[in-house]
This record gives sequence, structure tokens and C-alpha cells, in this order.
Amino acid sequence: MTRRLIIDCDPGQDDAINLFLALPKTDEYEILGITVVAGNTSLEKTQRNARLLCELAGRTDIPIYAGCDAPLKYPLATAEEVHGSEGLEGIEITEPEMALQSQNAVDFIIDTLMAAEDKSVTLVPTGPLTNVAKALQKKPEIAAKMKEIVLMGGALKEGGNITPSAEFNIYVDPHAANIVFESGVPLVVFGLDVTHQVLSSDAVLERIKNIGNPVADAAYSLLTHYGRFDAEKYGTNGAPLHDPCTMAYILKPEIFTLKSCNIRVETESDLTRGHTAVDFWYATDLPRNARWAYDVDTPGFFDLLVKQLSTYG
Repeated sequence: MTRRLIIDCDPGQDDAINLFLALPKTDEYEILGITVVAGNTSLEKTQRNARLLCELAGRTDIPIYAGCDAPLKYPLATAEEVHGSEGLEGIEITEPEMALQSQNAVDFIIDTLMAAEDKSVTLVPTGPLTNVAKALQKKPEIAAKMKEIVLMGGALKEGGNITPSAEFNIYVDPHAANIVFESGVPLVVFGLDVTHQVLSSDAVLERIKNIGNPVADAAYSLLTHYGRFDAEKYGTNGAPLHDPCTMAYILKPEIFTLKSCNIRVETESDLTRGHTAVDFWYATDLPRNARWAYDVDTPGFFDLLVKQLSTYG
């Protein structure tokens, strides 16, 4: 049976690259819908950006749904300093012709999963986990319908990228993350430990520039602007491609090394809000609720990215 996906995102430049990885037509999976949450910027802008990117990629056949405009409990924190005021610094922002679906993203997730067979749909969240958590709160039975959740979030050895100990997606809505990590759904988690191994270096950008189609050109421009902030912050040649690790795993899981771990999320502490306690060395006997990615074949990752971008046009 063809794998069935729901992509939940908050575009965001690295979300854009993740969508470009996902959107080439394939027999390997079917994208049932794209759901959008507030995160890198406001919901008004993330839902527009998702439609804009699908138009650019020629995939106006995939329905897009807007979901939660704020986390479960905390005020929304955004990342315009990284992604630009519109969330997609580097490309021209226009109002898409592609329509936004009238149904709320949370209800779409619930209805789609309840109509599916058990363990048949994979969720791919690359932003705060608010939409997924609200769906689980509203209809706990959907957990049985999910094959797995392949998500970007968290950090262990790399520390945090928004606070000393927290990665952005988990920090924005730690209560939602806690619900997802305690849901019992099989999880595959791509945190900063692995995403910081895939940098949009000058050599990578040159490969993308040389592809020569409109989607690759957009990817090149997005990553050129995206790289400026992180290169200065981390002192690296290029920026980490966080979100694209999720679809790279869907497409080619063998390029990643993973380990079954227990992961818990700090929800309340002012000091460590959003911290992911990854029990990598089994210091506790808590159940191993996730597979944690900690290594990647970096050349293989970028070969895959170039291959996918080359399919457009």
C-alpha cells in the first residue's frame, strides 16, 4: 500500500526546502494534505507561504489547511529574525491563487485519520506541535490510526537554538510536544544533534544554483538568505537544514542513524522550558518512546536534495 502522509508545517525557509523535497510526484507516498500552524511567523503568513510554495512547485492539487494560531498555553514566539518578516526571505511574496481549505487543520487531521485504517498514516510535523496535540486531545482514538510521527524538534548534545537548552519548535509549545511524546504513537525525532550536520555550505548552494529550474532557483535564493543569520550565529559555512531531515528520512531512511530512547519534555520551568531530556545512555528504565536521530550521511543527504530539486521543470 502506498504510504500516506500529512505534512504539518510553519513555512519558514527550511520548511520550504522540506516541501520541495516532498512535492515531486511519486508512487512512494501520497500527500493527503498540508496542515499549517503558527511558529516561524504568524498563521496568516505561514498558511499563505504554504500555498505559495505549492504553487511554485506545481502542486495545487494538494489541499492546505490552516490550524492553530497560538500555542496551547504560552504566547506565540516567532523567528522572523531568522526567516524574515514574511517567513520566506529570498523570494518574492505574492498572494497565491491557490485556495485555502475552509476546514480547520485540526479537524482535517481528525477526520482523515478516523477514516483511515489503523497504523496507516504518517504525520510529518516540522513546526510547533500544536495542531497534532490538539487533534490528539480532541480525539484520542486517532493515535491508533498513525503509523508514526516523523518530526523535527529537540536537542541533546548540541544544546538549544532559542535558549541554552531548548530547540525552537519544542520551546514554542512544550505542552503540545509533551502530549505528542506521551501519546504512544511511534516517533522518529530529528533534533539539532543531526540537523547541525547538514549545512547549506557554499558548495551545496553552488550545486543547487547549477540545477537551473524555477524551484531550484527559489531554493538557492531562500538558502542564501537563510544562511546569513545562522552562519554568523554559529560561525559555520552555511545554515543547518532542520526540517528537510524529516522528508529525507521518508525518502531515504538508510542515510540516518537512530537509537531508541525515552524523551521527555520540560513544560513549566522558566530556565529550561522546552528542554528535551533524551535518555540516550539509558540512565532510567522509562519506556523508549522515540527513535532519536544522531548521525547522518551528509553527502547522501545533499545528493538526495539535488536529485529532488532536479525533478522540477
